[in-house]
Amino acid sequence: MKLAWILWLSQLLPQPAADSLCLSTTVYLEARDQTLRGQQAVAEVALRRLDSGLWGDSMCQVVTARKQFAPTIVAPGTQLGNTDAWVDAMDVAFAAERNWALPAGKRKEIVPGASHFAALSIASPSWRNAYQVATIGGHTFFKVQTLKPRAS
Repeated sequence: MKLAWILWLSQLLPQPAADSLCLSTTVYLEARDQTLRGQQAVAEVALRRLDSGLWGDSMCQVVTARKQFAPTIVAPGTQLGNTDAWVDAMDVAFAAERNWALPAGKRKEIVPGASHFAALSIASPSWRNAYQVATIGGHTFFKVQTLKPRAS
């Protein structure tokens, strides 16, 4: 499947299916070569950003916000061709969504407070000197800003 097709499909799907597809796609593109824990941490950052409302009101808006996650950084023609990694990314996304639906005090957090992450071996973001929450596999997770859930 091509990334462009997946993003197009996400616009047609009802919620919450669209958000699950967008989160799965992000986990696949960002962390398919990482450990389960690393994939969970990537999903957690995206979910924390969704809660804040600063990057959009849906997961698809969050992960397609300009230059924030792989869906807007890699070429639209990118093939998501590793079926095993795709299945794993879907499993991680669904589990992360279930976990994040729990009350804040009941969630299992992998990278508490992390609002950003980067593969510092290939990227040098301006916020790379922010507080480092953890390094998991090839990603370093940062608390660049304090994200609070939007007011209901």
